[in-house]
Amino acid sequence: MSAIYDKARLFFDACDSGKGWQVCKEYCHPDATFSAQGPALAGVSTLEGYTDWMKGFFTPVPDGRYELKFFAEDQERQCVAGYGVYYGTHTGPGGPVEPTGKTLSADYAYVMQFEDGRIRHMTKIWNDAFGLRQLGWA
Repeated sequence: MSAIYDKARLFFDACDSGKGWQVCKEYCHPDATFSAQGPALAGVSTLEGYTDWMKGFFTPVPDGRYELKFFAEDQERQCVAGYGVYYGTHTGPGGPVEPTGKTLSADYAYVMQFEDGRIRHMTKIWNDAFGLRQLGWA
């Protein structure tokens, strides 16, 4: 596989394992942007903000983990896409309510656009209302 495929895969794992920007920034432009359509991430517009949001998600959902289902590269467009299922249980403090003990099993996808060998922009495709409702948060 290509260098951007490898970087995207390492980023995906670091991000969704809650490593935060300190680890994820190695694979990204310092000012990389982020977008998602959904209220849970409405105020997040940078990849730094998103990776730290994911890190913070491990406080209320300390057993968070993902299962990678698909990963592919479009070399012509310098993009890599990954699809996974995120799992976890709200047992820790934080979140909009006290720990519910409810579990999450949510499909999501990342589309990462590269420039000069680093992620320039990432879009998350995720039904946040469905996922957060599973945790008892909505």
